[in-house]
Amino acid sequence: MLRFPGVPSQVPRARRLVAAVLGRDHPLYDDCALLTTELATNAVLHSRSGAGGWFTVAVRASGAAVRVWVADAGSDEPPCACRTTGDRPDPDGAHATNGRGLPLLEALSHRWGLSRAGGATTVWFELAPATAG
Repeated sequence: MLRFPGVPSQVPRARRLVAAVLGRDHPLYDDCALLTTELATNAVLHSRSGAGGWFTVAVRASGAAVRVWVADAGSDEPPCACRTTGDRPDPDGAHATNGRGLPLLEALSHRWGLSRAGGATTVWFELAPATAG
């Protein structure tokens, strides 16, 4: 687990943590890197982490499966899976410039969840390789 200052320049460092743990040749590398980037960005933009705080990232790979946690300093609002354009809802997301993190999480992860405790929010996801069937 590593702790990062809650500034945008630290998001690529969070992504590099995933790279260091998995290695570029891991079959789930691209999806893990993308989802970690989304969650770290959310931590910086949508929580108190981005107001002078910190966020943490942890990665565990066991066999071919990977689990990543991103914990931030929390916010007054629950995480939102809505898509917006500026300050207006954009239900189909056609013009969205943000609000894609949690929908991506839903689409790409095997499973995911979040917890809120002690003012902090932790969002995690698991990825597992597709099984031939």
